[in-house]
Amino acid sequence: MQKTQTNRLNKELQDFNERQKKGEDSGISILLIDNNITHWKGFINGPSDTPYANGYFQVDIVIPPEYPYKPPKMKFDTRIWHPNISSQTGAICLDILKDEWSPALSIRTALLSLQALLCDPQPDSPQDAVVANQYKTQKDLFVKTAKEWTQNYASKNKQEEKVQNLVNLGFEVGVVREALLRFGYDEEQAANFLLGG
Repeated sequence: MQKTQTNRLNKELQDFNERQKKGEDSGISILLIDNNITHWKGFINGPSDTPYANGYFQVDIVIPPEYPYKPPKMKFDTRIWHPNISSQTGAICLDILKDEWSPALSIRTALLSLQALLCDPQPDSPQDAVVANQYKTQKDLFVKTAKEWTQNYASKNKQEEKVQNLVNLGFEVGVVREALLRFGYDEEQAANFLLGG
């Protein structure tokens, strides 16, 4: 990794931390994975007045060696029902994460763009054709399904329940939280990791 990239990433981290201390985080936050400057987890609060309200969504962020000249690789770890996000893999269809990326953008602006995408789905440029079709032809069913998925996969209460389930198996809470973060709150994968499997 080049020194200029390290400096840029450290500056972005510092900006996140300062905004969080001031309460100006706009409903997004980040966490380094294993103190690795090129692997982050982003967190997005679901926007109010959307089916994603009260959800807490985790995004995996891998920063390529060419950053900031190439975009970060981002995908949702938290399952979500959205036309521009794969309901199976979490892959994201967003222009600034592809052709429209500019070195003037940052990881923060990318997360804010994802949060805006939750407010304004683009079904004519889908990542998930099934969801996009439902959005265009059965909007009420789309909203109902998106709310159910938010409740089932992105609810902080559900996440705390998963923490407690693994703590009840005898693991320390800090280790459990780290394992769940690593695996996008997939309880089974986290348990296998904790059990050494």
